[in-house]
Amino acid sequence: MSTSPAAEPSAHDASAAEDAKYIYDLSEGDASMKPLLGGKGANVAEMTKIGIPVPDGFTVTTAACIEATKHDGEWPASLWDDIQAALARLEERTGRVLGAAENPLLVSVRSGAVVSMPGMMDTILNLGISDESVEALGREADSPRFAWDAYRRFIQMYGEVVEQVPAHVYDDALVALKHQRGVTQDTELTADDLKGLVATFKDLSREHMGEELPTDPREQLRRSVDAVFRSWLNPRADVYRRANNISADLGTAVNVMQMVFGNRGETSATGVCFTRNPATGEKELYGEFLTNAQGEDVVAGIRTPRPLKEMEQVLPDAYHELIETMRKLEEHYGDMQDIEFTVEEEKLYLLQTRNGKRTASAAFKVARALVDEGVIDQREALRRVEPAQLDQLLHPAIDPEHGATPLTKGLNASPGAAVGEVVFDADTAERRGKAGDAVVLVRWETAPDDIAGVIAAQGVLTAHGGMTSHAAVVARGMGKPCVAGASEIKIDTDAKTLTIGSTVLRDGDTITLDGSTGEVFEGALELVPPQINEDFQTIVGWADEIRRLGVRANADTGEDAKRAREFGAEGIGLCRTEHMFMNEERLPAVQRMILAEDEDARASALAEILPMQQSDFEEIFEAMSGLPVTVRLLDPPLHEFLPNLVDQALLVQRLEIEGGKQSELKEAQHLLGRIHKLTEQNPMLGTRGVRLALMYPEIPEMQVRAIVRAALAVREKGGDPKVEIMVPLVAFAQELQRMRDLIDETVADELSGSGDQLDYTVGTMIELPRAAVCADQIAEHADFFSFGTNDLTQTGIGISRDDAEGAFLAAYVDDDIVPGNPFSSIDQDGVGGLVRLGTERGRSVKEHLKVGVCGEHGGDPASIALFNEIGLDYVSCSPYRVPIARFAAARAILDGENEEKSQA
Repeated sequence: MSTSPAAEPSAHDASAAEDAKYIYDLSEGDASMKPLLGGKGANVAEMTKIGIPVPDGFTVTTAACIEATKHDGEWPASLWDDIQAALARLEERTGRVLGAAENPLLVSVRSGAVVSMPGMMDTILNLGISDESVEALGREADSPRFAWDAYRRFIQMYGEVVEQVPAHVYDDALVALKHQRGVTQDTELTADDLKGLVATFKDLSREHMGEELPTDPREQLRRSVDAVFRSWLNPRADVYRRANNISADLGTAVNVMQMVFGNRGETSATGVCFTRNPATGEKELYGEFLTNAQGEDVVAGIRTPRPLKEMEQVLPDAYHELIETMRKLEEHYGDMQDIEFTVEEEKLYLLQTRNGKRTASAAFKVARALVDEGVIDQREALRRVEPAQLDQLLHPAIDPEHGATPLTKGLNASPGAAVGEVVFDADTAERRGKAGDAVVLVRWETAPDDIAGVIAAQGVLTAHGGMTSHAAVVARGMGKPCVAGASEIKIDTDAKTLTIGSTVLRDGDTITLDGSTGEVFEGALELVPPQINEDFQTIVGWADEIRRLGVRANADTGEDAKRAREFGAEGIGLCRTEHMFMNEERLPAVQRMILAEDEDARASALAEILPMQQSDFEEIFEAMSGLPVTVRLLDPPLHEFLPNLVDQALLVQRLEIEGGKQSELKEAQHLLGRIHKLTEQNPMLGTRGVRLALMYPEIPEMQVRAIVRAALAVREKGGDPKVEIMVPLVAFAQELQRMRDLIDETVADELSGSGDQLDYTVGTMIELPRAAVCADQIAEHADFFSFGTNDLTQTGIGISRDDAEGAFLAAYVDDDIVPGNPFSSIDQDGVGGLVRLGTERGRSVKEHLKVGVCGEHGGDPASIALFNEIGLDYVSCSPYRVPIARFAAARAILDGENEEKSQA
């Protein structure tokens, strides 16, 4: 925003915002105002409303931030006057004056995004302390040490956040002072030590700023609000928003609240707690606290916090009030709460409550438990779980029978298995993770600026910090395994070594984290498939009762088909027959078919392949008995089954030079000639799919015979095969018409001698723009359409997936040219528009034409929402994504209901 915070915010357009209300006192808000007050502001206002002890204050709305962002940091005309008026009201209510030499008011300035973004934006505490007010604060608390501690904290936070002084400048000075005094904890420094540190911090600030720190508390307040506005656009917040699909248009609110002090001695404390265990979802006490501590001490991992249950012995009255407040808040909000609290001289204050970030397994357990407890209904429970959380549960876990001895054990801060190479900084983790490497980020303790590295890593290991530290909270929210507070590890970031006992691991060495137990192992442990628990099955079962879209799986083997059915697939939406040829036993026969010089030789090779195909189809039809199976006829170019052109040319060259057997050389030369003849400049747009089938009709004929024979064999064994035959890459209606004739004739020929009957349907994969535009013509010959959105994305946008993802696509996403990778989540307007057009035109000819999707987008929740809205009949995805698709299809219905309500 404003490049010079000292400059007075200017009025960019007085008339545009003259009616806007940019400031709300806490007493004026409630939870329903979250879009305007942000999550923190709305929730502290709501707590005030229901009688929870909350420090007094006011909120600067997200609308003010949005206006400032739109106008390059220039504030709305009335905003500063509104803030000063709100401050005056706060001073009147508290009987204190900001920065006064007697009875001073100190405030915190905190961000408050609409969607929770833990640690991503900036906070300033103790604003209002100064050379004039510090002595008064010390006398009031009867503790000069407390006052000077608050002062040094303010300078450090203000310098870092508002004036952009590098954090290490203050950290290094603090570490040097503790070393000089021979102490390890901040709390061991005396009042005189801290007074000297304040002077040192001032000198360091002046040195880096080129001017004195501003001393007027109101000027500090104005600059701090502006800094929080700016933090909405800082790099780590941007990375977090992208990772969590949070719109940058939402803005952040700013909460200005009276300070309460957890560092006023041993009768004061600060802490974080959850109303349920965010790692497991169990209804149990979960949290940490520190006595004589302030603000960020717990989540920053500066000191090792204590388990919340120990607070009962230290501060019993505040503890029991907190437990009752936790119960009251969860009941009020109907969800697990994440609470920040401060105890000032035995009096409890709540600074924030929000719906707690939780692991995927915890999300399911909490949602199911709240339904069982009668707090919410099933539809609301489905809204509480995000589709991405199902994906987390479907990842492999460490084999419990591994038998390995852990190197060390820390806190099991976020469950799951992480196997990767050790890296010691977030930038390296981000770079290598984006390149496809599996890495584990190892840090003393993560900071908010590490967010990009955390996202790219498989997991996180820290030497310091507790269960509510930044690393733990962020990892849990992202489904990343995390072992925190592994105090036995020693990290040398310069040498890039991790020492655990006598074991020294270097940058690039592999480790395994078990986030469920907190154990760390050397090397890569064996992983096992995910185990779906009862909570998961129950909630996905609830989704089945609501969704309209059918969910099938893409499967090419009987084993995949069985797994898909176990995950709830309602059929096979794509069986890729070419995958059946890619093994050492079958490839020679396929190559003989390709290399055949005449129809008889090709027919002989196909006759050898046919029983192989039949066997494969039998396994799939058996696994999916009673459910539809869509078999796609051979799709890729024939040369993909042959050796690589360059490799074959080098082989011929070597044989020519070495002079071996002539027969071997001739065979190699012959194969090279066939590869040359079959190789195309643009094979994905060449002789493949229906074009290959029409050029070599004996290939699809063999496949259809194998399908029919397999179906009849399964039916003889008591099965119920449901056969759908799909023709790939159709662009012209005449292509499908001729293929349909070939299929029908082949099926009739197979059945003619036996007198058997077989119901089957014939359709096509829509993966070309022309097919979508001319879908009405193609539908004349089709029983169903299945959109192949992988190729439709390539042909519709005109980019090669392999080339784009390795080159410009990441930059396009980073530069906001496109909202995301269109191969992961469908291009809603372009490719999604083609799906809509093809569906509408196809059904204009055949009203009840069955239409599905079999590309990878069939397992993407955002894409599924679009397919549901278009009115498709089903989606098909990989077996492990079937539960995600089932759940996302229900969420599409529920989200649509919410949208209708909001528009009503």
